[in-house]
Amino acid sequence: MSEKTRYYLDLEDRYGSHNYHPIPVVLERGEGVYVWDVDGKRYYDFLSGYSAVNQGHCHPKIVESFIEQSKKLTLTSRAFHNNILGEYEKFITDVFRYDKVLPMNTGVEAVETAIKLCRKWAYEVKGIKEGKAKIIVCHGNFHGRTSTIISFSDDPLATKNFGPYMPGFISISFNNAEALEKALEDKDVAGFLVEPIQGEAGVVVPDDGYLSKAKELCEEANVLFIADEIQTGLARTGKMLACDHENVRPDILILGKAMSGGMMPVSAVLADDEIMMLLKPGEHGSTYGGNPLACKVAITSLQVLKDEKMAENAEAMGKILRNELEKIDSLHIAMVRGKGLLNAIVIDHHSNDAAWDLCLELKENGLLAKPTHGDKIRFAPPLIITKDQMMECIEIIKKSLKFLD
Repeated sequence: MSEKTRYYLDLEDRYGSHNYHPIPVVLERGEGVYVWDVDGKRYYDFLSGYSAVNQGHCHPKIVESFIEQSKKLTLTSRAFHNNILGEYEKFITDVFRYDKVLPMNTGVEAVETAIKLCRKWAYEVKGIKEGKAKIIVCHGNFHGRTSTIISFSDDPLATKNFGPYMPGFISISFNNAEALEKALEDKDVAGFLVEPIQGEAGVVVPDDGYLSKAKELCEEANVLFIADEIQTGLARTGKMLACDHENVRPDILILGKAMSGGMMPVSAVLADDEIMMLLKPGEHGSTYGGNPLACKVAITSLQVLKDEKMAENAEAMGKILRNELEKIDSLHIAMVRGKGLLNAIVIDHHSNDAAWDLCLELKENGLLAKPTHGDKIRFAPPLIITKDQMMECIEIIKKSLKFLD
């Protein structure tokens, strides 16, 4: 480790909260699929900011849009109108075919917004007794780390010593339509909140037909289907939304991360009038939500995804990645799974630190990835990656796996 790298790591260790355990690399520049550290070494980025940088680092059109708007107007709050918000609202509702959008900032704020919307609908439309509404969630979920959302997490790291927890959630097995059907027998259930693919859990892909069956069951029970597409959406899985693979239209759609191409926090909740118009002035909001800078950047970010056919490229490159990973002759890859360019490998090794150690070796060989839940490593490069670049990355992975022998 260079003195320069050690200097920056020591600064963070001394003055920052220790709530993350990053790979020991200090980055200072990014372009496309690449990032460079403070010593000038180049890496392939195979995490993409947890899919916030789908369009690639510092996409020139998004940067240009950001700079242009930042010189004009960045924030008005929602106390006043601005000339970009309405254009953005029309643009995004046209793209995703919803009546209304509620703009927020971070992904977890959008999830909280969806929960509030669902509860509001439960009392004012479905007729559930006030304070009794329940939302079904799935084991292994990750929707953020606010005190409400950790209340329905089953990850001990998220919950230990952070109670008391908020009631009103029922947790069932993911990818289990029978469990959902049984839980929906409770007449106080108002919504089903689900990730179409569980990203943080290690890219757990449900069986074909699960999402469409879940939507059908929710419709029969008069329950809102709420899709958290913060990580799976925006072309990451080979479609604009992961739900699109089964032609499922959520009642409430949650977006974030790549909404801004990694430029700034931007998130959104979309729904039709019968749900969204239940919110009245003063009942929900955000100082920065819908700011003109975020709106301008989001329009450009979404347009870039469409113009450059990134969903199609994610589909094609994802197939190559999984096919090549499955060909690797290594005892240490127990499983390869994924959809589009949201993928993971499960490591089989006697050492509990094997996935971490492999990521350190990948770093040494020029590729950045990070483990999740101990033995799983996500492989999720920017959606602009080419076949030649992908094959080069496969060779890096092959070489690095030998470290575990």
